Amino acid sequence: MQFSERRNTSRWIIIFVSFLIISLILWNTYTFFQIFKNEERLKMNLWANAQKALINADENADVELPLQIFSNNTSIPIILTEHDSIINTVNIDETIVKNTHKASRFLNNLKNENDPVVIEYGPGKFQKLYYGNSALLNKLKYYPIALLLIIVLFAALVYYFYRSTKIATQNKLWAGMAKETAHQIGTPLSSLIGWVEILKADNVAESITSEIEKDIDRLQTITDRFSKIGSEPVLENKDIVEETQQSYNYLQSRFSKQIEFIFEAPKMPIYVMLNPSLHSWTIENLVKNAIDAMKGRGKLSLKIEQDSDSVKINVSDTGNGISKQQFKTVFEPGFTTKKRGWGLGLSLTKRIVEEYHKGKIKVLNSEIGKGTTMQIILKKIPSKL
Repeated sequence: MQFSERRNTSRWIIIFVSFLIISLILWNTYTFFQIFKNEERLKMNLWANAQKALINADENADVELPLQIFSNNTSIPIILTEHDSIINTVNIDETIVKNTHKASRFLNNLKNENDPVVIEYGPGKFQKLYYGNSALLNKLKYYPIALLLIIVLFAALVYYFYRSTKIATQNKLWAGMAKETAHQIGTPLSSLIGWVEILKADNVAESITSEIEKDIDRLQTITDRFSKIGSEPVLENKDIVEETQQSYNYLQSRFSKQIEFIFEAPKMPIYVMLNPSLHSWTIENLVKNAIDAMKGRGKLSLKIEQDSDSVKINVSDTGNGISKQQFKTVFEPGFTTKKRGWGLGLSLTKRIVEEYHKGKIKVLNSEIGKGTTMQIILKKIPSKL
């Protein structure tokens, strides 16, 4: 507990220090921006004084200094106006200067960037100097935005790495727990198999021992499923109609008679590459979800169809249904509409279908209050001769 508290405290300290560093960088950037902006204002005042001196100069005046001031400005765009008419431009593209509309729009932009410098070169005679920010100042202005973007991207990268590492650790933990569960189930299961043999020797009714054997087979299947978690499953060339029907019939015999089970499939076998135990798990998850949605009463149908290159398994119920906004979120880990449950069934089903069997699973259609149809699509292989 203390370790967890220290770790949380360390995280908050790191977050606070990071925020402080970012704030200092942004403040310093803003300070530099204002310093450069004030310096450019001083340069424009010098340029305005040089313009005034040049206007008022007579033939004996020394104009070398004003001309030198003009020539030193190579980066700040300037528009000089008198009586709202443009009389001079500096550091502005010729295509803008020659186009009246573009020049007027550019002038408006300069008016928005900085206050003009007023040049009074005689009684009642005024010129206005409009100027924009230099290229360096504009780069400095957008620097904080670029910095923030870099920081956000870096933080997202760190978060993604941390989350991926955490998920990988959790997956290893769950895989280890699943394998240990399979190992623990194996001991009593072996004992149950022995007891069934004793019951047979004592001539117990075959109907009883056969049902117990079915449940033992089911437990062995579940043990096999858990032992395969975290490992690449072996796919076999199997008849999906037969494999699906076996799982469906087993579930049908163990649920309430208030549920009407319907199974429709082609009479001929349809072969696909699948892992029987994992496919059985998929059917079980879909059937149990459908039964939960119907609250143990209604019609549940499983229909197998095929086309030229794929086979489709549709599991339909007459339950509560889901909204279109939930069509994709139902497959996310933790999503559940039940008061009890981990929300892992459909997430696991999606992984089995898409990652292990290279197929697709989706909500084919659903309507609130009328029911839902889930569809699995798997690639067919040529039928056995």
